[in-house]
Amino acid sequence: MERLPTIRQLGYFTALEEHRHFGRAAEACFVSQSAFSVAIRELESSLAIQLVDRTRKQVTITAVGSDIAAQARLVLRDAQALVEMARHEREPLEGRLSLGVIPTIAPFLLPRFMPALHDSHSRLRLYLREDVTAALLEALLDGDVDLILMALPYDMHHVEVLPLLRDPFRLAYRKGTRLIDPRHYRFNRLQRDSILLLKDDHCLRDHALAACKLRQPDKLNRFAASSLLTLVQMVDADLGITYLPAMAEGSALLANTQIRTQAIDKNAYRDIGLVWRRGTGRAEEFRTLGAIIQKHKPKSAQRVKN
Repeated sequence: MERLPTIRQLGYFTALEEHRHFGRAAEACFVSQSAFSVAIRELESSLAIQLVDRTRKQVTITAVGSDIAAQARLVLRDAQALVEMARHEREPLEGRLSLGVIPTIAPFLLPRFMPALHDSHSRLRLYLREDVTAALLEALLDGDVDLILMALPYDMHHVEVLPLLRDPFRLAYRKGTRLIDPRHYRFNRLQRDSILLLKDDHCLRDHALAACKLRQPDKLNRFAASSLLTLVQMVDADLGITYLPAMAEGSALLANTQIRTQAIDKNAYRDIGLVWRRGTGRAEEFRTLGAIIQKHKPKSAQRVKN
């Protein structure tokens, strides 16, 4: 049998491809730079190909090196899947688990279920990554996170989806505003530029547009917020109205503001669910986590039956 690259060598090379610097890559792998350099040379020798162009000032990954780095990440992901499969046979939700969460869910759901999760699965080491949906999906497929807690629907491929909760939208406005009459709210009565939303890279914007039937662009303010906190501050300043997820009610986000919320159309909602790579050996573990999240849901949310 040909001499095959080792998992360690592949891990070192993907780190080098990411950092483009021997010293920083070695540090990220918790190994000395000399041992790191030897491992990269051994990898090149076993493959009989040059992966790196070395100069005094920079590291350049060759064209074939970039292709090999991409394949190496797949190999490392599959190797991790073997470990996950063996771990699942011992005890569910044990060991390391990396969970991606979008910013419009994290502050409202995490504090509800994480204490119970820690109590019931004390040997679980949970790592959290908060980011927008597109970035988390890329990290999921690259093997950088194990699963994502996100809002649905969303166009995705090569994943499994477990819907958990139905989260209604609420109309949000400053107390005493003259922008709307809350008692007689109608979308077609809203003033021009009166609706404030998040930027395009936040899926909450798309879900609000679709679920709340916001079909007249002239009613949308051209200024978009980069975070929920900024959006809330703009509404609290009476610069416009918005649509917030019901799970935000009673949270620290709205504390010390003059913002009021009220129910709108019963069909205005987003679903919350877990998403993981198709074919993972940890699907049952993730379903167990989903059941814990459902058990500790906000009062405003409804369980989604699967």
